[in-house]
Amino acid sequence: MPSFPTATAAQLSPVQQIVHNSEMLALILSHRFAEPGIHFFTPNELSQQLAYMKYDAGKTIPAHVHNPVHRDVFHTQEVLFIKKGKLRVDFYSQEQEYLESRVLEGGDVILLVTGGHGFEVIEDLEMVEVKQGPYMGDQDKTRFSGISSSQATITG
Repeated sequence: MPSFPTATAAQLSPVQQIVHNSEMLALILSHRFAEPGIHFFTPNELSQQLAYMKYDAGKTIPAHVHNPVHRDVFHTQEVLFIKKGKLRVDFYSQEQEYLESRVLEGGDVILLVTGGHGFEVIEDLEMVEVKQGPYMGDQDKTRFSGISSSQATITG
C-alpha cells in the first residue's frame, strides 16, 4: 500500500473547493467542521446543495413539505459520505486530464460537481453515495483510464 506523506483533506481547511479553470470540480467538507447554526456551501444554481447544520437539543425545525418545482439537470452531481476508512479521490478535467488528488477519511463529505474523478481505497472503506436519479446505465458516464497510485499528487 502506498504511503501518503501529505495532509489529508481533514487536516487542511475544514471546507475546501477544488477548482479548475474557474469551475468548481468538488467541495470537501471535513469531519472537523463544527460551526453552530446552518451553513450552505454551494451556490444556488447547483443541482445538489450541500449544507451543514448544528443545533442544541430543543431546537425545532418547522414541519414542511417541498413544493413540486421543475428543474433541468444536465450533469450528475454526487455526494459521498465517508463513514470509515480512507479514500483517495483523483480529479480530472472534463477532457479527462489528471489534475490532483485528495485523501478523505471517516466523517468527511465530498460533493462532486463537474469534471471527472476516480478513486482508490486506501483503508477499508464504508461510504454512502447520494446523486440524482434515475441511473441511466452506459448513458450516464464515460469511463476512461485513470492514473496509478504512483502517479497521484496529493494536494491541499
